[in-house]
Amino acid sequence: MKDFKEYTREKPDKEILSRLISYLKPHKKRFIIVLVMMLIGIVVQLIPSLIIGVTIDVVISETLSTAEKLNYLLYLAGGFVLLLVIAFNIEYRQALWLQEIGQKIILTMRQQVFDHIQTLGPAQLNQVPVGKLVTRVTNDTNTLSEMYTNVAANLIRNVIYLTGILIVLFVINYKITLILMLFLPVVFLATVLFRKYSRASYRKVRSNVSEVNAFLSENLSGMKITQAFNQEPKKRQVFYDKSNQLRKSYMNEILVFGTYRPLMYLFSMIGILLILFLGIGDVINQATYLFVFSAGLLFSYYSYVRDFFEPILQMAEQFNMLQNAFASAEKIFDVLDTEPDIQDDLDAVELETFKGSIVFKDVWFSYIPDEWVLKGISFEVKPDQTVALVGATGSGKSTILNLIVRNYDIQKGQILIDGVDIKKIKRESLRKHMGQMLQDVFLFSGTLKDNIKLFDESKTDDAMIEAANYVGLNHVIDHLKDGYDHKVLERGNNFSSGQRQLISFARTVLYKPSLMILDEATANIDSETESIIQESLEKMMSISTMLIVAHRLSTIQHSDKIIVLSHGKIMEVGSHQQLLKQKGMYYHLYQLQYEDKRGKK
Repeated sequence: MKDFKEYTREKPDKEILSRLISYLKPHKKRFIIVLVMMLIGIVVQLIPSLIIGVTIDVVISETLSTAEKLNYLLYLAGGFVLLLVIAFNIEYRQALWLQEIGQKIILTMRQQVFDHIQTLGPAQLNQVPVGKLVTRVTNDTNTLSEMYTNVAANLIRNVIYLTGILIVLFVINYKITLILMLFLPVVFLATVLFRKYSRASYRKVRSNVSEVNAFLSENLSGMKITQAFNQEPKKRQVFYDKSNQLRKSYMNEILVFGTYRPLMYLFSMIGILLILFLGIGDVINQATYLFVFSAGLLFSYYSYVRDFFEPILQMAEQFNMLQNAFASAEKIFDVLDTEPDIQDDLDAVELETFKGSIVFKDVWFSYIPDEWVLKGISFEVKPDQTVALVGATGSGKSTILNLIVRNYDIQKGQILIDGVDIKKIKRESLRKHMGQMLQDVFLFSGTLKDNIKLFDESKTDDAMIEAANYVGLNHVIDHLKDGYDHKVLERGNNFSSGQRQLISFARTVLYKPSLMILDEATANIDSETESIIQESLEKMMSISTMLIVAHRLSTIQHSDKIIVLSHGKIMEVGSHQQLLKQKGMYYHLYQLQYEDKRGKK
């Protein structure tokens, strides 16, 4: 079995980046256009500082007349306004398209994660708290949304912008620019160290966020138990501990970032002071320091140096966000890299029709290696038969049902469905012929109609009403003012256990399965609906093949065959009357329930 733990490993940045870029491929044309617009925008952004510098030189020039100065200033002002208009339009369209690309990518990724989770088997899903999976689908994808719509584009933009500024600086004065280049190795080293430590801190943050979400999801669902046993103080302390761990990881992240950004700011200030020292002296003393600067050109150079360090500071913040995105991507790819433990064989076939024949041949199964739950199970279910499985808790009854719907694969033996090995049948094809009614009925938020139809618009209201009447659900509907439009609260808490079972019966009958599976479906019913459910069961037995697991032996007396299990082995097989005559294990179980029922009377 392949579980999540096998894939919770640190992935190299190169692998993560490659996979994130792959999501851009469907949008590459528009993204290239955005990059071209970005390049044009950067060129436009570089010009204003030069215009201002030229303007200063024009204003203080002693060789130009006042009229010539005004003409120059008008031309420069017009060019400056034109650049502002162009820059505004480019920024607007670029931001809009980036958001559109980013949101489409996140929609694809979020859907991909959800779809993949649906392919995982029950054993795999049971290993991971629901809150952690919710975090993957929501919080982690939202973090990536920021990366696609903001961080990635701005990183590219800043790299291009830095390159453009360097070119301009070399053109204006290559001598001072060469001196400034001495800072780059130090900046590069600081960035590499920041990247290393920020990645580790972000991993810790994302892990702790998942822990808090998982704890909240579990404890909000189990709040009744917590309150019933006065466990609030204990849970409060556990939540505080987890929340405090999250706080510490956030503080560590802030510490890393809080060290890097001031360091970059220090380098920028040193660079600016160096320019002012060399440049102002050059202007005042007329090239005493051998660096030829006019006042306007000095201002332009100063502006470009200031702008040179600003993208580096921004990149620090963007690296911070990028590490967060990479940590989230790592978690998401952990889920996507988890292969389903139950997969269709390459030569698996469609089960077009299901007659109802099921054969177990010397089946052995274990959830944990070498701890056998089923030991050499062999039996046959013929079409349209009703077969019941009885036995003590842990005898393997529910496991057999899970194997038939292929929630798990067996280790030894063979299961045949209409004579075909179950592993050679596509899972979706197999399950569409089966209807399951479980002890714990799950109802979705929505209306009663939605829960019977399972939001399937192809099912008509007439068919739904017919199915509801068939199983006796109409006795419940008659007491609801809004009938089938009655709102269902979370998990169906506004219905009793028996009413929820009737809803599940109606749901199953509506889909007309060829095999009905009842796993302890009558265990928690109330006395008010017990007779209705018993009548419904007897009706459904005539519809198709039925497999029943039940502790209440009264519900299975009319079964064609009863299989008695104990410790993963079949002990007895026969009808109700045959097994009573044998006076074996079934007889003793029946006597215990009969005496218990008589004692209650």
